Amino acid sequence: MVKIKSRVSKPEWLKIQLPNTADYNWMHKTIRDNKLHTICTSGKCPNAAECWGNGTATFMILGDICTRACKFCNVKTGKPNPVDLKEPLRIARSIQIMKLKHAVITSVDRDDLEDGGAEIWAATIRKTKELNPNTTMEVLIPDFNGLHHLVQTVMDAKPEVISHNLETVRRLTPVIRTKAKYDISLRTLKYIADAGMVAKSGIMLGLGEKEEEVYETMDDLLSVGVKVMTIGQYLQPTQNHLPVAEYITPEQFKKYEEVGLEKGFKYVESGPLVRSSYHADKHINALK
Repeated sequence: MVKIKSRVSKPEWLKIQLPNTADYNWMHKTIRDNKLHTICTSGKCPNAAECWGNGTATFMILGDICTRACKFCNVKTGKPNPVDLKEPLRIARSIQIMKLKHAVITSVDRDDLEDGGAEIWAATIRKTKELNPNTTMEVLIPDFNGLHHLVQTVMDAKPEVISHNLETVRRLTPVIRTKAKYDISLRTLKYIADAGMVAKSGIMLGLGEKEEEVYETMDDLLSVGVKVMTIGQYLQPTQNHLPVAEYITPEQFKKYEEVGLEKGFKYVESGPLVRSSYHADKHINALK
């Protein structure tokens, strides 16, 4: 049984103010006027203005209801709505309207579907590339229950980067994730890397992990061919989610970045406000 510390106060380095720049206001108006759905707005991401200013945004497909109920995630859980076959075109047009240079696409888990949503994933990638030939793409995929032929369906659509998050260290995985398993995630990432594609993964800190466990996680990711790693601070979405055990200092995040690069990652994005898609466009450039 993992013990989680009682509530701790949020430090100054995590207190942010929403920006009010021309780029931010234009993008926010565009999203609102066109009824677009982005993780940037629905998740109130602290990096939205910076990413939008760089021509990057993150979209979620396959609805907004997940079949899993991970204890860190604020996405609704329950019985999802039927698949929207028009969604790939809508996402592609959204990216076109927003004039994005780089797009990140993620999804809820759809364990209710025989293919886990893989065909919609592939169709979304293909349609996005068709309407936005100069836009690069990263896809942040679920584990598809470890079924590699479904991962292959996504890979065949040829996104530039395929990401799948471990979320936490091995010991804490049963505590914060429901159906997902640490080793299944590693095997998914290995399958991606072995195919010659850019494999990326990320974890959250502040859930009770130990420093040596973070290094062990780095070694595990490197052993399966992951080239890019993101490390950010876990923030409790609601009172019903796991509380924060610890706020990691910026200095410690910097140390993890330096150690990760020394160990062999091509790119490590590590900081209190880092999220999976933060600086995603740079991850592609770093790997060319």
